[in-house]
Amino acid sequence: MLQLSNVRKSYTTADFTQVALDDVSIAFRDNEFVAVLGPSGSGKTTMLNIVGGLDHYDSGDLVIDGISTKQYKDRDWDTYRNNRIGFVFQSYNLIPHQTVLANVELALTLSGVSPAERKERAITALREVGLGDHINKRPNQLSGGQMQRVAIARALINDPEILLADEPTGALDSTTSVQIMKLLTQIADDRLVVMVTHNPELAEQYANRIVNLRDGVVVGDTNPFDPS
Repeated sequence: MLQLSNVRKSYTTADFTQVALDDVSIAFRDNEFVAVLGPSGSGKTTMLNIVGGLDHYDSGDLVIDGISTKQYKDRDWDTYRNNRIGFVFQSYNLIPHQTVLANVELALTLSGVSPAERKERAITALREVGLGDHINKRPNQLSGGQMQRVAIARALINDPEILLADEPTGALDSTTSVQIMKLLTQIADDRLVVMVTHNPELAEQYANRIVNLRDGVVVGDTNPFDPS
């Protein structure tokens, strides 16, 4: 179970301070599909980055399975990100000269997994996202939707408990966006998926919980969770 407790985060440039998250408290179930909506600058991506350990809160706490992260060192955050989190971004971040299979395997290169197991797990992940027949292609031979599926497979190869997706359909047409949303819905059957999006229609159709942020504050939550 994941919980933000009174989290504040601000960014200062020169003499201007922008408050990105303003005393945010929210808890997530172990398996649900949460869509985070809000205008630009509302704090959506900041919240995603804090949940994923990519950025650190100024005050408050990120509580993971009842354990505070206030005393976390860099290596603790590294372990958390590597073992429990999968990331999917709008830009697929694939390496052009590598095959689809190699791109997915790359996520395991630092994990101490043998090359044979890396390959086996990458093929399994690619089959899960419907790309079992495309493993030897290169990214420039794929459509945008297929490249996003590769990115999702790469995020799933460590079998993370939490999948974080930042505008995963932002660069896709409407038909392909629906395919990706259906895939994320399946993934959320047995893990937590938190997705930032600008598309309220897709969110309402596929997510089972919609959180609205404005000016760093949660102003709406269709299915709040109280862990107590």
